[in-house]
Amino acid sequence: RFDRGGKGIEKKTVLLYCCQIYIVHRFIFQLVTYAPFTLFPSPVPKAVFHQALAVQTHFNLLVDKISQDSGFLEEALASTIAVDDFTRRLFDIYRSVLKEGRSQSIVLGLNRSDYMLDQREDGTSSLKQIEINTIAASFGGLASRTPDVHRHILQVAGRLEDSQRILDNNPAAGLAKGLAKAWKLYGSERAVVMFLVEEGQRNIFDHRYVENELWKRKIPTIRRRFQDVCKTGSLDQDKRLFVDGQEVAVVYFRDGYMPQNYISEQSWDVRLLMERSLAVKCPDISTHLAGTKKVQQELARPGVLERFFPDQPQVVEQIRATFAGLYTLDMGPEGDKTVAMALATPDNFVLKPQREGGGNNIYGSEICQVLEGVKESTERTAYILMDLIHPSPVHNYLLRRDASLQVSKCLSELGVFGAYVRQGKDMVMNECVGHLLRTKSSEHSDGGVAAGVAVLDNPLLV
Repeated sequence: RFDRGGKGIEKKTVLLYCCQIYIVHRFIFQLVTYAPFTLFPSPVPKAVFHQALAVQTHFNLLVDKISQDSGFLEEALASTIAVDDFTRRLFDIYRSVLKEGRSQSIVLGLNRSDYMLDQREDGTSSLKQIEINTIAASFGGLASRTPDVHRHILQVAGRLEDSQRILDNNPAAGLAKGLAKAWKLYGSERAVVMFLVEEGQRNIFDHRYVENELWKRKIPTIRRRFQDVCKTGSLDQDKRLFVDGQEVAVVYFRDGYMPQNYISEQSWDVRLLMERSLAVKCPDISTHLAGTKKVQQELARPGVLERFFPDQPQVVEQIRATFAGLYTLDMGPEGDKTVAMALATPDNFVLKPQREGGGNNIYGSEICQVLEGVKESTERTAYILMDLIHPSPVHNYLLRRDASLQVSKCLSELGVFGAYVRQGKDMVMNECVGHLLRTKSSEHSDGGVAAGVAVLDNPLLV
């Protein structure tokens, strides 16, 4: 027995209390941890960096133009929706909205275009686009904080001059600017911006930086899941969206980009409910479809970019300069040629399904395994084939929780954030709002930060 103020306390009670503290401690540190990052910033060629920033507003316009071209989307995705159930379900919602008529003329796009530097043995190098993310483009919040981290590290390491070369970067403010613009155009100060989020969101602090920027502007925000909207969401006679009795001005999707996000038919019903509403959707369903891999491949076809920029050859040239080789797997002679090419030299390509979120791409001998199984089937049209990018590795330290600190041979991927708002035919905002550098060990072929492979980084321009 322990004595405390004249009252006895059983030893087993104290031990039980200590065990409870330990369990809570372990739970907290398993639930909350720092975002992984590189110890030092990674070198990025200055010309390539500025090329990526300069082309972003053109990509914003391109995505928006695609989202308005129902004929192009129908044609581009016809083969994919025949075999890919997820894309088909999205397209069914798109058709329903078109048939009923769009309720909202305000369009908000917050996207991120990702690139790698292709460096060949002959000494040539060029910026090549990996993909463009039109839904739940992440890490704008955390990327706004990493410059201070690397400035501090470089100062501690005695590299004061390099610390002063770390670029200012605040995509959280830029993304919030787009959300705020759409909220203001909606025209109701009582209405909220709703972050549609996943259950058990691991990347919550990335969201919080954007939320905080909205609260600075005195714009109210709420966080809800699909099931929350299912329980309390409704449309009034004017198609205004209400959730928990609050009018929603903007639905900001940080969920809904993968099949597993739709856990039931009710999830799909809720997506349709929101798409039919007067709320501004970020993205709306057509902009979501504009970011699919199949659309990316179709854009690389000769003459397609000219469809969207008929009198702007310089814009077409700037966009096309970032394209890697992209090849169709549609049924027919062209697709057959692609299959044969991939099977002959699989190490030269990456096979991409219509999925977001990282960790989905297929490389090397696995390409042969997949294509041998579907080469005579329409199932192959669920994929596209892309040239493999060859960046030159650099050495850095990757800091992760519970991982030993050791130097790694690393590859980096540069992302550029764009924000645009259109009202009717008028583009009222179109900006490049920041950048993101993610770095991973060269031993990993695919996978982002959320997948536990890449870490956050900063460019040190050289």
